[in-house]
Parts: sequence; C-alpha cells; structure tokens
Amino acid sequence: MTQTASSLTTDAKTAIADALNQCVAETVVTTMMAQNFHWNVEGMGFGPLHALFQEIYEDHFTGQDDLAERIRAIDMYAEGQLAGMLSRSKVTESEGRKSAKEMIGLLAEAEETLGSTLAGAGQLAAEHGDVLTEDLAIERGRIHEKFAWMLRAHLRG
Repeated sequence: MTQTASSLTTDAKTAIADALNQCVAETVVTTMMAQNFHWNVEGMGFGPLHALFQEIYEDHFTGQDDLAERIRAIDMYAEGQLAGMLSRSKVTESEGRKSAKEMIGLLAEAEETLGSTLAGAGQLAAEHGDVLTEDLAIERGRIHEKFAWMLRAHLRG
C-alpha cells in the first residue's frame, strides 16, 4: 500500500531516515571530493576535468539538500555534523595529492558506491510503501551512475 509521509509508521520513518542519512553522508563526502579535485586537478585534461568536477559538486550540493529535506518531510532529523557524516559514509576522503587519472578513478568509485547506497534506500522505501522517497532515491541513483559512466569514459581514452 502506498504511504504518504504522515501515514508512515514510526518504525518505517526511522528506517527510511537512517537510509537517507547514509545517502546524505556519502553525498557530502563525494561533494567535497569533487570540489577538492576541481581545485587541484592539473595536466593536459585540466579544462574538461575542472568543468566536470564542478558540474558534479554543484549537482551533489543540490542532491544532499533534496535528501535532507525528504528526511525532514517524514518528520525525522537529518545528520548535520561533518564528523557524523564522515564516520557513517562508505565513501572516504581522499588524502594527499593525486594525479588526474587517480582523481577520476576515486571519484568514479565514489559515484558507484553512492548509486548503490541510493538503490538500497529506494528499495527500503518501496518495502514501506514510501513511493516518494523511492522516486527520489531512484532519480539520485541514476544521476550518480551517469557521473560514474562519464568519469570512467575518461579512463578509456
């Protein structure tokens, strides 16, 4: 049965919010990774990579807000502490200087991880009849898979 935010059970809201907070955490870490790479990319691919990394972090900033607002729409609270996000995230921060090729590979891996996490959140939402959260998770997951594909395409040249 399809549920609206107000008709979800407390247990459903808790489970869905936990899954969405996982998505927010990974989106925040991936956003910062893309912005870091945008600032620091060098080499012959500088122009297109600088632009692609910016496109990614700008999209992700909006995406993390959409996910957090959905958490609030189901009357739960979004994780707002960076330390909490870093400890929760399956995407880890990139340390040290990286070549453009390493940046692309790390960001593609982060995008794939995030896409998988969103797919799981969508499935969980569907199990609870929350089609609106499911839809958001599916749409965000498609975006992350597209960015992963775009990044991997740079490695095949």
